[in-house]
Formats: sequence, structure tokens, C-alpha cells
Amino acid sequence: MVNSFEEFCEEIHKCGFSMGGGNAKGIYAVIPYDWKSTPSGCSIVWHTGDAETDPWEWRMRVLEERKEIAYAKVFFNASGYIAKGWYPYFLAVRRQGMTLEDWYEIGKISYFEKQIYDVIAANKRIAFHDIKNECGITKETNSLFERALVNLQKNLFITMCGRMPKLNKYGEPYGWNSTVFCTVEDFWGEDLTADMDAEEAYQVIRNRILELNPEAQEKNIKKFILG
Repeated sequence: MVNSFEEFCEEIHKCGFSMGGGNAKGIYAVIPYDWKSTPSGCSIVWHTGDAETDPWEWRMRVLEERKEIAYAKVFFNASGYIAKGWYPYFLAVRRQGMTLEDWYEIGKISYFEKQIYDVIAANKRIAFHDIKNECGITKETNSLFERALVNLQKNLFITMCGRMPKLNKYGEPYGWNSTVFCTVEDFWGEDLTADMDAEEAYQVIRNRILELNPEAQEKNIKKFILG
């Protein structure tokens, strides 16, 4: 059981990856409980706003302070962490050595997803609300936009990279902070493509999952690895 942000980061490095949000989903989570099921007397409590003991705060601290851990919606269409050393394995499985342009040419992603990706790539770092503005998202296309954003994350083309305040026309901050996105390549600052095929990488991840959770079921393992 971790007791601080530092211990949490150390544990992510040890295990290699983890579900976020306090739900292991039958796989593994460093923090295996959410705000509704915090064990009695536990020092780690969700949604207190304490940067040292609130896992909700840690997801952004990781992005702002730790350049060797990625956080995004990468597992079961939900949030999760992947340490840098394990990222090449997931890249090999999910992208199979292809770029987004490759995917678009063979019809694996839509024009709408490509449009979102192109906006993010062109800006290097761009907030959620600004992506919507540049893509001309309306109430009618908002749900499609959000699904596309998740698909780009789970296929490891884009990732979260921080947060920034929304500003009104006077340059004053208002409301909740907005999540910032960038391409995976810009996040890491290097090409993490590994010299391995998808099947080999799949087995490496599968073996690690079973080390972390020997009771993990194959259907959950497959869904977790493939996204």
C-alpha cells in the first residue's frame, strides 16, 4: 500500500503500468480503491485536493513533474498509467509500427480523428477546449468528438500532457482547468518504437499482468492489452 505521491511513482516504475481511477478492472491498479471504498484509516484518500495524498491530484502531478510516466485513457476506454520502459511494448501491439497517416490510408481511423490529430500535432500542446474550437465542434458533434479523442489516446497517437486554465476575453481564468494534449512522439521527445512484433510484445505484457495479478482472466487481459 502506497502512502505518498513519491511512493506511487516508484510503484508505477516497478509494476510498469496500472489502471487509474481506483478500479483494477480485473487487471491491476496501484491504488485499488476509489473514493467510495477508501479503507478505514488509510492516508491515501480521493478528492481531498491534497497533492501528497489525493490520487486524483497525482494524475496531473505525474504529467507535470515526471517525464517518464504517461497518463491517458489507454485501458478499457478509461484512464491508466504506463511507465516509459513499458511504452514500446504497448506501441508495438497497438500501432504495429504504423503512423497515423498509415492508419488513415488503410481506413483504420476516420477523417474526423485525423482532423483532431492534425490540430494537436500542429500545435504541439493544446488544451481540450481549444481543440474543440479549432475543429469547430458543436453540440451535435460533441459526443463524436469525445469518442474520437479517446480512440486516439487508446491507440497511442495522442496523450495527455498537463492542464491549463480557460481564459475569458479579458485573459482572466475561469471554471475548471482544461486537459492539455500532445502527440505521443512530442510527449516523450523521442521515437519509442521497439524492434519487436505485436505478438512478441503482447506476450511480454501478458506475462507481466499475470505476475501482478495471477487471477486475471484472459478476456480481460486481451482487452487491456489491445485497448
